[in-house]
Amino acid sequence: MASEKVTEAPEEGYERGLGSRQVQMIAIGGAVGVGLFLGAGANIAKAGPSLILMYALAGAIIFFIMRALGELLLYRPVSGSFAEYSREFLGPFFGYFTGWTYWLMWVVTGMAELTAAAIYVNYWFPAVPQWVTALVFLVVLFGVNLISVKLFGELEFWFSMVKVTALIGMIVIGLGVLTFGFSAAGDTASVSNLYQFDGFFPKGIGSSLMTLQGVMFAYLAVELVGVTAGESEDPEKTLPKAINTLPWRIALFYVGALTVILCVVKWTEFSPGVSPFVKAFAEIGIPAGAAVVNFVVLTAALSSCNSGMYSTGRMLRNLADSGEAPRIFSRLSASKTPALGVTVSVLFMGIGVILNYVVPAKAFGYVTSIATAAGIWTWLMILISHVLYRRKVVAGELPASSFPAPGGAVCSYIAIVFLLFVTGLIAYDADSRICLYVMAVWAIALGIGWFVMKSRTPQTGEREEPALEKVG
Repeated sequence: MASEKVTEAPEEGYERGLGSRQVQMIAIGGAVGVGLFLGAGANIAKAGPSLILMYALAGAIIFFIMRALGELLLYRPVSGSFAEYSREFLGPFFGYFTGWTYWLMWVVTGMAELTAAAIYVNYWFPAVPQWVTALVFLVVLFGVNLISVKLFGELEFWFSMVKVTALIGMIVIGLGVLTFGFSAAGDTASVSNLYQFDGFFPKGIGSSLMTLQGVMFAYLAVELVGVTAGESEDPEKTLPKAINTLPWRIALFYVGALTVILCVVKWTEFSPGVSPFVKAFAEIGIPAGAAVVNFVVLTAALSSCNSGMYSTGRMLRNLADSGEAPRIFSRLSASKTPALGVTVSVLFMGIGVILNYVVPAKAFGYVTSIATAAGIWTWLMILISHVLYRRKVVAGELPASSFPAPGGAVCSYIAIVFLLFVTGLIAYDADSRICLYVMAVWAIALGIGWFVMKSRTPQTGEREEPALEKVG
């Protein structure tokens, strides 16, 4: 019988500078982002109150994904975990494809967050062009990521603290309006707002299901906790705790917050491009309330962009260690950060600045659909790797993880079917279908790159022990 112990991970050269406090907040922050603060407005307009159910359904699937990832992480905690597990259980090509696709996901997510941040700043300074604001934020966060992982973790901790505190405050104020009827919205605030205006599914179940693609974008980044494994002080304790708190985070921040908001303000008042939280506070009439919420959602955007810079640098280094990216990306700076990988990723995120200059009104929609498609691929690889790992554990070929997923591989199969269903919805929707074309071109490009690399270096994909190299 396989013993339940964590497989010793190789020393990757990173500074284990992320403590329990920071990993917990990175996990919480990953579950609260622009997809909720900004994207929920468009989805409420499409689905009405039934959006609450869509977030709950997708949240359950996300928990299945994270428990599958958690079992793998405690079997072998490594930075760049998704690519590593794909490489181990599906083969070198899948590790290569997953690593580069996760890098793409964060690059385009960074573009989306920069776009959202620029939109929020326009609330106060409408005369400042979006692209200028996006560029300033890009440069500042780039500097933070180059200094040290501790500074990244500390900044992310406070970003997440602002988001969490504000969301809890919004829920408490909303419940106060519902219970005591104070404020300008007190006369119309009621639980009946969830069904009074054309029912709970005002535009039909089909329209509600079509919002799942946007809902899944809101959950992108929950898996970021897996990327922190190589830099966590005590992954055996911090990672299970971070993952097991996911259900209450989803229940409180997504389901709870949206339920309260839709009770306070009827769903017909919301529209695309406007944060439902900003709108709700404006309706309640709290002095400067909308401005405060706007600051909070700006923080959420910068938090996610900060995380994107962090994860892309680590993923490029993981690819370089396996010969699937230029070797120079495997080097660490004197502060033990993959500085070159972060720099190159930031340069690509700069395309988002250009999009904000060329098509400021459509930039957010373009990049979020691509990020969602890339994220679905990453989640599928986590789930399939988990299923194959479980088979090897049952066969006695690998040690069991100290953090097994409930139900074994059953929940992973359910999640796989759900993600394939969402992919079908994306293909059906003419507006979001373009992301599948982009992903097809991406897949062809990666396929060509793979064959070129294999022809030049047949050992590509065979991971070596990463050695700490210093540059600069």
